[in-house]
Amino acid sequence: MNTTREGSVRCIVFKDDDTWYGVALEFNIVVEADDSDVVMFDLQEAIRGYVGSLRKARVATKFEALNQKSDEEYEQMWQNLQAAKPTPSPHQVKYFGIATI
Repeated sequence: MNTTREGSVRCIVFKDDDTWYGVALEFNIVVEADDSDVVMFDLQEAIRGYVGSLRKARVATKFEALNQKSDEEYEQMWQNLQAAKPTPSPHQVKYFGIATI
């Protein structure tokens, strides 16, 4: 389980039509841009900012905020990408992996 001191978040960067999206599943962060490199950068910055804000906050919901249930569409996409025989996706996936916090 994630804390403000350590943990990990599953990330996916994919293209849908002409737009690139970056998703941090456990944080329910979604960024978008016209370029995949911009999305990768923006997603990393969004994760850093999100965790940094929670580190500074003095609220009891930090644990829940760092361990959210991800959107079913992204969860299914993650499962398909992780499968031994991945299901073909209608999206162009540039990156998927786990980032540490």
